[in-house]
Amino acid sequence: MKPTHLCIARHGETDWNKSGILQGWLDVPLNELGRKQASVLAAKLTHAKFDTVWSSPLARARETAEIVAAALQLQPPTCHVGLKEKHFGAIQGIPKSELAELDPALLEQILRRNPAAEFVGGEGLDEFVDRVLDAFDDIGVHHPGQRVLVVTHGWVMDVVTRHINGHSRNTVLHLKPQNGACLWVELVQQQLRAISTPIA
Repeated sequence: MKPTHLCIARHGETDWNKSGILQGWLDVPLNELGRKQASVLAAKLTHAKFDTVWSSPLARARETAEIVAAALQLQPPTCHVGLKEKHFGAIQGIPKSELAELDPALLEQILRRNPAAEFVGGEGLDEFVDRVLDAFDDIGVHHPGQRVLVVTHGWVMDVVTRHINGHSRNTVLHLKPQNGACLWVELVQQQLRAISTPIA
């Protein structure tokens, strides 16, 4: 089976990103800068020759994907629930400044982006990682040998980054994906591997 080439991109900025509020599964739209970031992403990917676009169903990712798809003259994105951000449970929608008083230890884990941090009412580590990897496997089954843009979220990109670099699921990464950042991978027989940017 031919490899599926995937460009995994983080959505544009929202007001909650700017204000330091954990969004998780809460639906927050892009702000004006986020829409500009989506247009910049589209311009950067003009020559990438994508066959299709997939997206998290959450508004910030979906709108980013819609802007890019329209600019590249592709069909509107297909949404996959497995691409949603991690569910942060009871603390979704709480500003980090408030969380600093409510639970400073948890805030420290969030700021470190510790994948093993536990969230009351949220997703566990293995539940989240399995969901994300299954979503990419599913996309690969639908698009063997094709080039696919996938618009998703920061903690989802962390899962992929650890996976392709052979790190354990609970490894703390020291770089946070910026809004509009891209990660190129290929999927061969349900195995994700890093590749250089295949623009040509």
